[in-house]
Amino acid sequence: MNNSEDPQCCIEKERQRLYRMVEQYGAVRNPRVIRQSMVLDELINNYNRSHRTRCLNNPMLSKSRNVPVE
Repeated sequence: MNNSEDPQCCIEKERQRLYRMVEQYGAVRNPRVIRQSMVLDELINNYNRSHRTRCLNNPMLSKSRNVPVE
């Protein structure tokens, strides 16, 4: 992922790539498809961790999103 690229945009690009690979290889069990799925999972997990950290560090965001403040 390019550092200047929007994380949500990058996630969407990788999701579309996964869809194309499923069409191309015809099987979700194909090792290439599985690897791409793992890439997408990692991007989504990183985004969610980052988003959660921002919410926890900003009390206004925590309250507005019903995220418990620890």
